[in-house]
Amino acid sequence: MRFKGLDLNLLVALDALMTERNLTAAARKIHLSQPAMSAAVARLRTYFGDELFTMKGRELVPTPRAEGLAVPTGEVLLHIRLSIMSQDAFDPAQSSRRFRIILSDFMTIIFFRRIIDRVAREAPAVGFELLPISDEHDELLRRGEVDFLVFPELFMSSAHPKATLFEETLACVGCRTNEQLSRQLTAERYMSMGHVATKFGRALRPNIEDWFLLEHGLKRRIEVFVQGFSLIPSVISGTVRIGTMPLRLAQHFEKQMLLKIVEPPLPLPAFTEAVQWPAVHNTDPASIWMRRILLQEAANMASGHETPRRHRHC
Repeated sequence: MRFKGLDLNLLVALDALMTERNLTAAARKIHLSQPAMSAAVARLRTYFGDELFTMKGRELVPTPRAEGLAVPTGEVLLHIRLSIMSQDAFDPAQSSRRFRIILSDFMTIIFFRRIIDRVAREAPAVGFELLPISDEHDELLRRGEVDFLVFPELFMSSAHPKATLFEETLACVGCRTNEQLSRQLTAERYMSMGHVATKFGRALRPNIEDWFLLEHGLKRRIEVFVQGFSLIPSVISGTVRIGTMPLRLAQHFEKQMLLKIVEPPLPLPAFTEAVQWPAVHNTDPASIWMRRILLQEAANMASGHETPRRHRHC
């Protein structure tokens, strides 16, 4: 089909090329032979009067013109897929939909296990692909390549709709044999002790406690960085190091390990976990169904089924 001289099938090829940055991978993605994809590239170059891509090794490097075409092309194709091609009613019991969700290890262990168990009962063929926190989560949402982002609301953009899930607090943890935690933990001792801390994504962005400390001009002594809260208990085990992690997750590991939970000596802020989804999915029946489950299970957890309690010093 042509629109003002442009074969609209070429937009599908352009989108695949921009996503994969490799001719063979792009051809495979849209089920074309490599010669057919090469022909599509030639036709795109002719139509737009631009090289669009140069080669660097095996990677396709887009020109500024191609970069400018990428966003509108992706949005047009996404709207076609969601608004025109996906109008069938969603039946959870019959669906084999696979939801792609970005979330932390904390939310996977403490919250999302509830979702997996419930969905297994209500929609046994529905599956999940759980992805780690990404530096590009806003872009992945914009392109509709993930269904949900579960993240502290503080760090979410305003470009997509979102809903709050529940509030969480931070706790200080150490090994149960750590004698420095047998008495009141002061702010001075907290700052001077060796810490195990988390940073997320390739850019290793600061977490909530780091953000708070930086805001107040404070700097703790971090000896080890790990890529998830769930690694902190193992790294502090048998040492005099301490860490800071969500209270619910600390209580989870307290049952399994020699972990001691103490009140932070600084007023570390509570934070709100939220769920965000692509704006183009706002009326998608499957997304609406999953959002309802996420919000219901968050309300169940916050209402007393697993209400966390703070551990005071012994």
